Amino acid sequence: MSKLKLVSAAVLTASALIASQAALAYEAGDVFVRGGVAQTDTGSGNGNVGAADLNVQSARGFTFGAGYLFTDKLGAELNSSEKFEHDLNTSPGGSAGSVDRLPINLLVNYYPMGGLDSKVQPYVGVGLNYTRFSGEPTGLSVDESYGAIGQAGVDLAVTDNVMLNGYVSYADVNADINAGGNKVGKVNMEPVTIGGGVTYRF
Repeated sequence: MSKLKLVSAAVLTASALIASQAALAYEAGDVFVRGGVAQTDTGSGNGNVGAADLNVQSARGFTFGAGYLFTDKLGAELNSSEKFEHDLNTSPGGSAGSVDRLPINLLVNYYPMGGLDSKVQPYVGVGLNYTRFSGEPTGLSVDESYGAIGQAGVDLAVTDNVMLNGYVSYADVNADINAGGNKVGKVNMEPVTIGGGVTYRF
C-alpha cells in the first residue's frame, strides 16, 4: 500500500472518532511537531535544458516539521521532508534521468481560532522556501533556489495533544542548470504540495 493510501486510511479512521474527543485551544507558548507524507505536483513547462523543454514529474515523500506560537494566533513553523526524487523529461528527447529536491521552509502562521477551544484549528502561513538539488543527471548541476511559499492547513483534535493534520502549500522555485561551469538552462517550478499526517502539541 502506498504512503498516501496508508495516511488516508488513518485519517478516515481517526476522523470517525473525532466527534467524541476533546477539543483543543492553541495558546501562546505552545510547541508542536508534525510528521506525515505529501504528494507534490510540479505542473508542466518547468524550464529548459538548451533548446529542449523540461518537464519535472510529480513526487511523494515523508515530511516533518516543528513550530512555536508567539501569541494565541501567531506562530512560526520550520518544516522539511526527505528528498523528493523527480523524474525528468525533455521535449524533444524523452527521459532525461532524475533529480532530488530538498525543500526547507520557514513560515509565519496565523491561527484564526487560536485561544478558542475547538476540535478544528485552521491556519494559513507565508514565508521563505529554500530548495537544494542533488543527484542531477551526469554532467549537469542545478543551483540552489530561494523563493516565497504559502500554505493553508487544519489540525483536527483527537486528544488534547494529538491532532490529525492536513495542508496544501505553493512554492516558487527557480534555479539555473549548469554544465561545465556554464549556464545551459533553467528550472522553473511552482510545486503544489498536498500532505497529511499527525501533529503533537507539547
